[in-house]
Amino acid sequence: MTHLKCSATNCMHNCDCYCCKQEILVAGSEAKEKDHTCCSSFDLRSGDSARNHFETPEQALSVGCEAIHCVYNEARICRAPRIHINGPSALQAQATECATFKMR
Repeated sequence: MTHLKCSATNCMHNCDCYCCKQEILVAGSEAKEKDHTCCSSFDLRSGDSARNHFETPEQALSVGCEAIHCVYNEARICRAPRIHINGPSALQAQATECATFKMR
């Protein structure tokens, strides 16, 4: 499991900079820089909705990863001990990024 911090506070799964999902997917199969990655699990909070109240914030979760050029990607699973999903003003998945991405 990877320890994840997330600054995408407009995501319905974000609670106090932790994710309420049990797993996420980082997209960016051709990424060679972190700004070409994104959290494809991002779901915009809509209207007056708060976070997803049916789930609890997870400090460690499974992170699937399509960024095959990242040093932490092993068989499409992130093996970094800690990652940060960046996107404090994101309104869509493409405005987020895996700030931990590091080119092989």
